[in-house]
Amino acid sequence: MLNLDKLKQEHQKISEELSLPETVKDRERYQQLAKRFSFLEKVLNLEKLRNNCLTEKEHLSQIISNSKEEEEIRKMAKEELPVLDEKIKSLEEEIENKLFESQEPQRDIIIEIRGAAGGEESALFAADLLKMYSKYIEKNGWKFEMLDSSPTDIGGFKEVIFSVSGEGAYSHLKFESGVHRVQRVPNTEASGRIHTSTVTVAVLIEPKEIEINLKPEDLEIITCRASGAGGQHVNKTDSAVRITHLPTGIQAACQDERSQGRNKEKAMRVIKARILEKMEKDASSKAKTEKRLLIGTGERSEKIRTYNFTERRVTDHRVNFTIYQLDRVLEGEMDEIVKKLIQEERKKLYELKGLL
Repeated sequence: MLNLDKLKQEHQKISEELSLPETVKDRERYQQLAKRFSFLEKVLNLEKLRNNCLTEKEHLSQIISNSKEEEEIRKMAKEELPVLDEKIKSLEEEIENKLFESQEPQRDIIIEIRGAAGGEESALFAADLLKMYSKYIEKNGWKFEMLDSSPTDIGGFKEVIFSVSGEGAYSHLKFESGVHRVQRVPNTEASGRIHTSTVTVAVLIEPKEIEINLKPEDLEIITCRASGAGGQHVNKTDSAVRITHLPTGIQAACQDERSQGRNKEKAMRVIKARILEKMEKDASSKAKTEKRLLIGTGERSEKIRTYNFTERRVTDHRVNFTIYQLDRVLEGEMDEIVKKLIQEERKKLYELKGLL
């Protein structure tokens, strides 16, 4: 169980600071402290409930082990014990969730999936990952919006970009950045030989207006005809938009919509997310160090997961976790993998913060 001594000390310190005249006069500071105090109060009250349950559990255990106690009372104690254990477990999970969520930003995200090594087979697996994520997003009640795609003639994607919004979307999907490796026999392989292909996934935080303010003179916006496999409007209208951020050379394009205005709006969202990602990578070596201490680096070049079709196996290499339910995972049943990643990150984060 987590060690909450530091939180108790912080709670006491804030309580004292809130009573100071200078704090009361500083409205912004007072509200900030009051909000944190309220959060700590909720966590520590949950801990009190848990400790009461532990005391009650100890009492029940003494009754059960006391041979002099009446059999009927011992029997009742034995029946109450598993109920109490479940309550303790539930309270511990609630405490952990509150602590973790308090440090986790609720942000909308943009996910980019790109075929890498493996040609058409890689593009086909990019389509499989799109289906996996879209089903997982739907299952969790988040909002999915397609931003751009480059489909291939046989049903794959060279690249697909979409946004996800909703409470908990970032904290559950942020682990997907990196290289996803697939091992399977392609339909075109007559000899039955297993091929290995890779797809890269990038999870970007979608910036708020106050975070990214792009100057018009720093942007080169080009309109052109949409190209590639796809809808009926392809190559018929000058609706596709490509935006280049001249200071960084970062680009984004969109051709999925018939409207040039909508394509420009979507491309602008993507380029802002890519610029924010670059800014965050350049910002602080401390942040990078902390990130590596958690679950991997989040780099696009880092191999994070293998999907082996022959063995029906999915292995996440960061936490050395394997599940033999490939079909279910590709249908969006990702909870076991995501839960394992969240647990490992929380453990490392709490060690870092001195809560363990």
